[in-house]
Amino acid sequence: MRRWIFLWFAVVLAGCSEPQQESGFAGLAGIADNESGVPFLQPVPGDRLTFPRDFGPHPQHRIEWWYLTANLKTADEEPLGLQWTQFRQAIKPRPAGAELPDAINWPLEAAWMAHAAVSFDAQHYFAEKLARGDVGHAGARAAPLAVWLDDWQLEAGSGNEVWRLTVAADGWSYDLSLSVNGEPVAHGDNGFSAKSADGEGSMYFSLVDLQIEGTVTLGDQTLEVTGKGWFDREWSSQFLKSGQQGWDWFALHLDSGDKLMAFRLREDDGAFRAGTWIPDKGEPVALQPDQLRLHPTNPEAEGFPRQWRLEAPDYGVNLEVSAPPGDYLNSGLYPYWESPVSVSGSHGGVGYMELTGYGE
Repeated sequence: MRRWIFLWFAVVLAGCSEPQQESGFAGLAGIADNESGVPFLQPVPGDRLTFPRDFGPHPQHRIEWWYLTANLKTADEEPLGLQWTQFRQAIKPRPAGAELPDAINWPLEAAWMAHAAVSFDAQHYFAEKLARGDVGHAGARAAPLAVWLDDWQLEAGSGNEVWRLTVAADGWSYDLSLSVNGEPVAHGDNGFSAKSADGEGSMYFSLVDLQIEGTVTLGDQTLEVTGKGWFDREWSSQFLKSGQQGWDWFALHLDSGDKLMAFRLREDDGAFRAGTWIPDKGEPVALQPDQLRLHPTNPEAEGFPRQWRLEAPDYGVNLEVSAPPGDYLNSGLYPYWESPVSVSGSHGGVGYMELTGYGE
């Protein structure tokens, strides 16, 4: 669950200064707001996932992202967190199967943004890239999977069972091999993930059992790393609903082998909660708002809350979730918090949390 906040970066790349009009859940779905008269599509309950197609881009939807978090260890058993995300923001919707625009005309139908971060030894390294779509600098395809922005690249082998992710930033980089285990987990109603009590939402699925190995280079130090990862795919044409201030998202690998995704969208009069319980054996279960409790245990702290209580009583889950010491602000065009976390209580484990919409 991520980021209905990146309309502005497409506007920046387009060189447009006109204000965006909003109504309801941004008032964007189904509006034919371009000269071609082609509307943006909006996911609704009853939509279904299709593979491998849905690993690729959805050009008639306004926003989407590919997102990896990883809880790794060095050869000395030191924890290391790692994140990579690539976003596509449509400026003009394009129907499936439509002819691609000619790059020689310098089209601007979509803008792309990529984020990458490494968290190690209480230090946080972050980088951001922007690109125009359809001119070769950035893009994605479904099979074999490839997502790229210049030299930041995620590529799958011919069998789609092993992926390679390479990122090079100023003074640091990583080169990882990701082994894909298990089938995609569909969140919500068979992939339709509601984001408010009124039913607005997105299509959302995850790969929750990635085994990762490779190298992370920080300055003149190269670390051999191994561990586990979580990969998200999500797309929609809606942004935050009026009155929603931000969100808190968690993806947890529990020592029992079970996994848990949970989020809340903070609203003027409370919060909308949802999640997915993914047992080690058995089928994933969508958690309804009344099956999930999620709140910070240090709400008086300034900035981003670092300690949380997460409960799913129907499944014996009563967790304390904590970020390690350090500042894990991704300080790009729109700053937000993204950190590895440790889990204790009814279950031990590790995972990741993302927090947006706090402070200014």
